[in-house]
Amino acid sequence: QVQLVQSGGGLVQAGGSLRLSCTVSGRAFENFAMGWFRQAPGKERELVAVCSSRTGSRIYYTDSVEGRFTISRDNAKDTVYLQMNGLKPEDTAVYYCAARYTSAINIYFRPQDEYDYWGQGTQVTVSS
Repeated sequence: QVQLVQSGGGLVQAGGSLRLSCTVSGRAFENFAMGWFRQAPGKERELVAVCSSRTGSRIYYTDSVEGRFTISRDNAKDTVYLQMNGLKPEDTAVYYCAARYTSAINIYFRPQDEYDYWGQGTQVTVSS
């Protein structure tokens, strides 16, 4: 059974930093394409960043976080990270990690419905 367990998040002032972690168990982590999504109050869940399976060398960021957030993966630790710098109040949301198992090498997925497994979500609140 595949499980995604998230950690990190919390309350931070605008301009601050946080790091989210998501550890995957149940299947070989390197074969998962990984993504981070978020859902703000009253809004639909949206893509934040995704990285490719195996190497994680192919990465995509939504425009609003480009240059401030960094997605990375550590296959030895079965973990994907989201480093968030320069946080803004509009980044306030529940953040979810997601995983898609694939036999393809170095592929990522952007649509939410491409992902098979989801973390429990973690609150990030940025105060002004």
